[in-house]
Amino acid sequence: MKPMFTVEERDRVRDRILALAREDSRVVAGAMIGSLAQGSGDRWSDLDLGFGVADGVPLAEVLDVWTETLERELDATHLFDLPRLSSIYRVFLFPGCLQVDLSFTPASEFGALGPRFKVLFGQAVERSHLEPPTARYLFGLGAHHAVRARICVERGRLWQAAYWISELRDLALSLACRRRGLEAVEGRGYEQLPAEVLNRSEDALVRSVDREELLRALESATDGLLAEADEVRELAAKVEAQLRELVATG
Repeated sequence: MKPMFTVEERDRVRDRILALAREDSRVVAGAMIGSLAQGSGDRWSDLDLGFGVADGVPLAEVLDVWTETLERELDATHLFDLPRLSSIYRVFLFPGCLQVDLSFTPASEFGALGPRFKVLFGQAVERSHLEPPTARYLFGLGAHHAVRARICVERGRLWQAAYWISELRDLALSLACRRRGLEAVEGRGYEQLPAEVLNRSEDALVRSVDREELLRALESATDGLLAEADEVRELAAKVEAQLRELVATG
């Protein structure tokens, strides 16, 4: 593996970004977000910083100035933006494959949306934390994906079928995380799942885009979804027979 960023390099980037914030009168608050905010990060953790911008100041105005500075001074590359609620998240890649996520929010709405939030300067407001996906949503979406996968197989759209099966497998794992009080988004809780759950999910990996292999993986992924449906057992009971008939390979 080629050398990636070091902790010292990450710290230097963090310090320069915080210096930008101190130099910019439009920025009135800042926070560390993510695993580093909780002290649970490691040498591979990316850098996630959020800033409160004085009300009335366009967020894009600050973002564009900062982006020009980071690109010029630190060879950063702007990858993409993600608007979310009143915030704009801008994702950068720095040398050494260091990912840095900067979010900018109007000061009157700057606050924690989850537990991984540590104020570094200024003030944060109280905000309702974002709720994780419900079990009904995860299961319902999984059932949808199972249907789409089988239809894609019959249409001969084998790569698209592989996509739907992979998504279905991850929804089953998210349901498994919910049942056990683990984080159910972005795969964060997967490593803490019991071995039997992970072994079952491994069987649902698509190993080729051969029709028979896709059907095998689809049946396994659907079994996983139904096995983790305890929170929505009434809903699962209504569709289980249809789903099993749909994906049966025999």
